[in-house]
Amino acid sequence: MSVARHPRPKELEGVPLEEIMKKYVGRFKDKKPDWAAFEDAKIEGYKRAQHRFIGAGGSGKHGDPTVIPAGNFTLSIVYVESGQGNAAHTHEVEECFFVLQGFLDVFVEDESGRRVTTRLGPWECISCPAGVIHGYQNDSLEPVYFRSCSAVGGRIQWVMPTTSFTSARTRT
Repeated sequence: MSVARHPRPKELEGVPLEEIMKKYVGRFKDKKPDWAAFEDAKIEGYKRAQHRFIGAGGSGKHGDPTVIPAGNFTLSIVYVESGQGNAAHTHEVEECFFVLQGFLDVFVEDESGRRVTTRLGPWECISCPAGVIHGYQNDSLEPVYFRSCSAVGGRIQWVMPTTSFTSARTRT
């Protein structure tokens, strides 16, 4: 008999293991790409698809029944075609991009617009600290798949040439 070293969260006390397994497993084959997940994805050059696994990520699409509930972090797989990326932005929490397939040019930027960029390949990542302007662009010839992970809570502040807007992030 196994003895748990930490107590289960209140919402899982007494829940059968089969139900826990069903609720907390996500499969890529069951995910539909969401091409309208982000505010900036409406603009050419920023188009990408989010496959949500844990929580809503930066999409703000909370309550999606196909997503594993977020406790302390979110996890999504993002698909970006060549020539696309995202708008520079900041978070109140750190965000990590981990490349699975393809190449992704990631950047950090200061308030004057000075940008430092590096190319990530498969099994490479960047952890973007809270408050640091960052983003990415697929400047390669092939699509890229990468994992995006961040803590729950906080807001995203997008930094775009013609508009600036904030999207809320809650605990789901």
